[in-house]
Amino acid sequence: MDLPDVTRAIAAATSIAASLDLQADDATVLHNSNKLAVRLTPCDVFARIAPVGQEVARFEVELAQRLADVGSPVAGLESRVEPLVYTRDGFAVTLWTYYEPTTPGLSPPDYADALARLHDGMRKVDLPSPRFTDRIAAAQEIVGNPHLSPGLADTDRGFLSSRLESLRRTIDDRAPEEQLLHGEPHPGNLLSTKNGPLFIDFETCCRGPVELDLAHVPEAVCDHYPNIDQDLLAVCRELVLAMVAAWRWDIGDQFPNGGRFGVEFINALREGPPWPTLDAMAKRVP
Repeated sequence: MDLPDVTRAIAAATSIAASLDLQADDATVLHNSNKLAVRLTPCDVFARIAPVGQEVARFEVELAQRLADVGSPVAGLESRVEPLVYTRDGFAVTLWTYYEPTTPGLSPPDYADALARLHDGMRKVDLPSPRFTDRIAAAQEIVGNPHLSPGLADTDRGFLSSRLESLRRTIDDRAPEEQLLHGEPHPGNLLSTKNGPLFIDFETCCRGPVELDLAHVPEAVCDHYPNIDQDLLAVCRELVLAMVAAWRWDIGDQFPNGGRFGVEFINALREGPPWPTLDAMAKRVP
């Protein structure tokens, strides 16, 4: 979000908190891209804020509740208020428990165990969700429409479009077992807390092979996750690179330094395997 929207979004969140008898005299921005993550104090609430219509907050709230009910390692909703999506001034706001970070970060075995437990819980949750191919289709729409990705060169546009379609067919042809996935369980969406590792941000959930989730995590984590199809994991890592490249070229994308990332992800795809993980890609862009 740009600065004027950030100011309005924080005002909406603090106003909602006050109306719920949560004292919010101050707000600290924890993350800002297409959505805003804010810590409200002194009530100590974690607020997620997005423009109305550009979020799937109701799905995320319901899923988080159901996963918590089956003992999955997920961040909890704020217990002092109703678990709802609150709207004000064009923003949708959800209120979550704030967890003080602990150090050091998670070890690869602990990360893998948390993800395996999350996947186990997701197999117990019956909630309609999109298939991973819907996410590919959204990426293809961005790449295929110059109005949505005006900065993307024609040669790169054709390259990305072809790669996305080819990878979709490859995974479908393999017909792997599918289940509900987090969608983006990268380190930025896993908190290290005194309550153990907890996943956040479930709005990208979809159905697909677990290897698609594993394609978002550091390579060392995969070494500790049971029964991985390594060939499928490689295909999924390539697919993740292609989809992230598409997101970064979206005209509406507000990811910090997104343009540089867009270039580097296309370069990585052109360089060929072995496919780098997302944490490795982050090191390529200063």
